[in-house]
Amino acid sequence: MAPAQACLAQSATAAPPSMSGALPSMGDSSELPAAAERRMGDRIAASIYRDPDYVDDPVLGDYLQSIWQPLMKAARARGELQDELDERFAWALFLIRDRSINAFALPGGYLGVHLGLIGAVNTPDELAAVLAHELSHVTQRHISRLMTQQNRQAPWMIAAMILGALAASKSPDAATAAIVGGQAVAAQGQLNFSRDMEREADRIGFGVMQGAGFDSRGVAEMFEKLQQASRLNDNGAFPYLRSHPLNTQRIAEAQSRLQLAAAATPSPEGRADADRAQLLHAMMAARARVLAVPGVDALRAMLAEAQRRTDPPATAAARIRDAGVLYGGALAAAQLRDFAGARSLWRQLPPLTEGVVRARQAVELLGIEIDLLAGVVPPSAATADLAQATTRAEVLTVSRSLTAARRGREVSDRLQTWVTAHPGDAMAWQMLAVAYGQQNQTVRAIRADAESRVAQRDYPAALDRFKAAQAMMRSQPGSADHVEGSIIDTRARQVESLVKAQALEDKVNR
Repeated sequence: MAPAQACLAQSATAAPPSMSGALPSMGDSSELPAAAERRMGDRIAASIYRDPDYVDDPVLGDYLQSIWQPLMKAARARGELQDELDERFAWALFLIRDRSINAFALPGGYLGVHLGLIGAVNTPDELAAVLAHELSHVTQRHISRLMTQQNRQAPWMIAAMILGALAASKSPDAATAAIVGGQAVAAQGQLNFSRDMEREADRIGFGVMQGAGFDSRGVAEMFEKLQQASRLNDNGAFPYLRSHPLNTQRIAEAQSRLQLAAAATPSPEGRADADRAQLLHAMMAARARVLAVPGVDALRAMLAEAQRRTDPPATAAARIRDAGVLYGGALAAAQLRDFAGARSLWRQLPPLTEGVVRARQAVELLGIEIDLLAGVVPPSAATADLAQATTRAEVLTVSRSLTAARRGREVSDRLQTWVTAHPGDAMAWQMLAVAYGQQNQTVRAIRADAESRVAQRDYPAALDRFKAAQAMMRSQPGSADHVEGSIIDTRARQVESLVKAQALEDKVNR
């Protein structure tokens, strides 16, 4: 994926005249309706969903949400998130398979996080600092305000420009093809967050982060990383630094806020909570580094580091370090097809995660994942109760396990309930399609596949699948019941309307 500068997350070297002086008020000067911004974001999101570097990892996704949701709650409580934006925007996070340290905001409440960022930060507070900053760019409508300033470029043109920039790091030819017209190329250099907007996101993001209960020192720690990269002239691993360049004023203001918000000495209970959060983060950071596909040599190095561990940890810090090393080594071994080595390292994790519920759950899911990668049915599948699974990672991982054990009926029952509550979960729909297929319920399987395409904003492909289900019901009248047929007919009409609306919008803006 391209750097954040390609995704409307750059900082200009000088503030435009209209932005000088006082910080702008929330939503000030924006003429782009929230609904239009959301539609633009949906079009961009559809391309990202189809990008091979898009990663839907339920385990990392749940971890990211455990940080993101408190930030959203705090933004609402502080009045930073308007009701209209809260309702209309997607508020969806993308995980991007990229080892660089980066995060970016897109129109309509979509945010991207590179695996490299998760793998590089040392604490959940540092990650929260970045997410709070990006969230504030969205809540303050910086993107739409910039679009208003950029000579009122047509939304479709700006969307094409962003998609072109997203492709730039992979193929200059693809980027050129995606950027439509000379005006979009010119706008690419202008769609930069101003200094005032960056300062506003710093200020509001700091308050949101504190309101969510994160340690404000995470801001200082993240600044230190960026400053160090700046001194090293950035070797390309820090696109976030290029898109959010530090200057002395931003750093001074951040330091002042930190001094004013100096935290009291944490209680023993508070330190224990921090250690538990840090232990889970160490494991998730290791997971991100493995899933970023660092190469065989890097995976072997992670495996070797884990295998060198011999002595039990003597301190809390050593326990945290060992948990991360062992988790990363076990997953790296599984990626290298060394399943015996993976299981050997995995068996050393439970004692380190004793008493840390979320970390212990992550270890249990890793054990299932290793077995599935090895092509064997996990032993836990014999007794697993899918009805007791609550988190997305648990529901989907245990569903994969039970599917391997040919328990498709239980999987379909649980996933049908899940997708009713989470209709935008494309992976859940795909798993539901497999479960229905195991039961020879072909029409339901096709419909679930269609719904997964809807969740990914690929409406033409979804419509094709709905029509395929309708054709099967006509040729085989007993292939589905009347209720299922009515649902498919209704969804086909709804999706066909979306396809026509997209085509009309493209025609009007052409």
